[in-house]
Amino acid sequence: MKKLIHIFLISITFSACGQGTLEELLDKHNNETVPYISVEQLQGKKNHPELLLLDTRALEEFQVSHLKNAHWVGFESFDIEKFKILFPEKDKEIVVYCSLGVRSEKIGEQLQNQGYTVVYNLFGGIFEWKNNHLPVYDSQGNETEKVHAFSKKWSKWLTKGEKVY
Repeated sequence: MKKLIHIFLISITFSACGQGTLEELLDKHNNETVPYISVEQLQGKKNHPELLLLDTRALEEFQVSHLKNAHWVGFESFDIEKFKILFPEKDKEIVVYCSLGVRSEKIGEQLQNQGYTVVYNLFGGIFEWKNNHLPVYDSQGNETEKVHAFSKKWSKWLTKGEKVY
């Protein structure tokens, strides 16, 4: 399974270079089975106490920076059974995100398949959040300019902040 995930991630990394716009990139890699939420829409909901914000990136990425109050669930390490125990409310509003929105769609699909009914995928992920001059936080809870750029190829989509690899 891990080998298949690595092959998937490598294939989307190499194909990312040929995409002209973020919309084209996401159209190519996503099925839009999880509805998108824009940065602006999420920003308007950010202080809503019922919102569950899930970071689906690798732990190393999350530790560099993440959205405030986000819960790290990972991608390769995501455990839907453990998630269901920790967050049993199936009608809770959930926003999943990753670097751009590809990995998060896969996690969002798993949540939907388990009966979670209000799941959104952050369009453009943490890159788009930072590109809109919005704050991200390090593992100590301090605001930071650093954003894990996933790879050199994907980093072209991050235009603000300090890229970390």
